[in-house]
Amino acid sequence: MSKRWLNERKHEFYYLKAKKLNYRSRASFKLHQIDERFGVFKPGGAVADLGAAPGGWLQVAKEKVGEQGKVVGVDLQAIEPLPGIRTIKGDITEKETVEELKSLLEGKADTVISDMAPNISGSYSMDHARSVDLCAHALDFARQVLKPGGSLVMKIFEGDMMNEFLAEVRKSFSSVRLHSPKASRSSSSEIYIIAKGFREAKTGPTEADKLAE
Repeated sequence: MSKRWLNERKHEFYYLKAKKLNYRSRASFKLHQIDERFGVFKPGGAVADLGAAPGGWLQVAKEKVGEQGKVVGVDLQAIEPLPGIRTIKGDITEKETVEELKSLLEGKADTVISDMAPNISGSYSMDHARSVDLCAHALDFARQVLKPGGSLVMKIFEGDMMNEFLAEVRKSFSSVRLHSPKASRSSSSEIYIIAKGFREAKTGPTEADKLAE
């Protein structure tokens, strides 16, 4: 059996399973698998989802935190309403969107999750750099809203800028791991950063500001 055939079968399996369970995306299973291994959610906790459309990760997050928990999301695209979840349409790289999302949280978050990815340009080095930039904005947001001990999950494209970025993440978290969930396509260059044990963010220029210099 070829790797391509096996990958296509895996894609079909998670796609059909998502349909059966009424998840909006097969990516829901990636987050399930991440939480099963690393325990990134807290029952009754608050979660912010960056790049949340179409809403598959929002659904999983709400299941994990329960009725007493709070889940908010943001995406460039409008997100169809989900019970008990508040969302906004906006760009997380813009200050106005950051402030609006923070107001929805009405306090600090226990977990920040980001499945954001750039539009694929065809140039891997450019796509990698854009992916790191999105992760930098997710990290900056997490530093503003996470409670001490909180968790951050981010998708990143692997490449030569990743190690430097991981070093930056480690400044704010006691544990930083890389993980590829079984639900990810084997041909994909994506991998997830699992950061736990948030420590108070340092003052000074944000990581996104540094990358923009």
